Amino acid sequence: MIVSASYRTDIPAFYGEWFLRRLAEGSCLVATPYGGKPYSVPLTPDAVDGFVFWTRNLRPFYPYLPAIGRDYPFIVQYTITGYPRALETGTVAAGRAVADLRRLAGEFGPRRGVWRYDPVMTSDLTPPDWHRDNFTRLAEALAGVVDEVVMSFAHVYTKTRRNMDAAAAQGNFTWNDPPDSEKRQLAALLAGIARDHGMTPTLCSQDAYRSDGIAGARCIDARRLGDVAGRPIAARIRGNRPDCLCHESRDIGAYDSCGQGCAYCYAVRDPAKAKQNLAAHDPTRTMLG
Repeated sequence: MIVSASYRTDIPAFYGEWFLRRLAEGSCLVATPYGGKPYSVPLTPDAVDGFVFWTRNLRPFYPYLPAIGRDYPFIVQYTITGYPRALETGTVAAGRAVADLRRLAGEFGPRRGVWRYDPVMTSDLTPPDWHRDNFTRLAEALAGVVDEVVMSFAHVYTKTRRNMDAAAAQGNFTWNDPPDSEKRQLAALLAGIARDHGMTPTLCSQDAYRSDGIAGARCIDARRLGDVAGRPIAARIRGNRPDCLCHESRDIGAYDSCGQGCAYCYAVRDPAKAKQNLAAHDPTRTMLG
């Protein structure tokens, strides 16, 4: 079993102590996202083939990685976008995130980290030309550090639109969901920049915007985990949504518990509630949220 930790929240940034306690005790409880009884996920070396960590700030988690790595292979999906504060109120500076990803590669190996540039949000603060220049700077800084960059364009769910509209009103900017033709054009532009810097560009669950030279992303990737582990890891492909190529995993996070403050976040319905849940967190509990 591959364990995802977590696309529902940022465990490395905020819940490292909780995670280590759960490893020590050998399991955790996970809330069923849409109601129902919580279920248990075993977290022992004989049950877990590897971990996929998702984060925007690895530094608080870094002291735990050597101990985790002794018993489990792991990879890190690291989101670095460098957006203006009006879109991301609580994320660390892009330069610091780049330094952390560089450190991860230097100490644990280049296959450990994957750069995520997602979601791509277009606004009057971040028009296509801004993304071209911003992505180029980040790609230059991460050349030789990662071999893949995962991109995606925002899925504008009802909660996304509500939270983006609130952020736009507060930050005095406008945003839009561009037509597919513009997304394909921008994806091709960014993909070319990625290839120029030695990275494979992939698109997460969005085949409609792919063109030649852009593969589908596999964010939960048994092959990459197997490279890290030095042995094959068997897992079937079982995506979470259309066009998703991820291998099967169990996610142990909780929605409405991330404090990064990204206006476009899919995992936060109510930013105020997320902050309250984070403040009330007890690392001794068996379940997040």
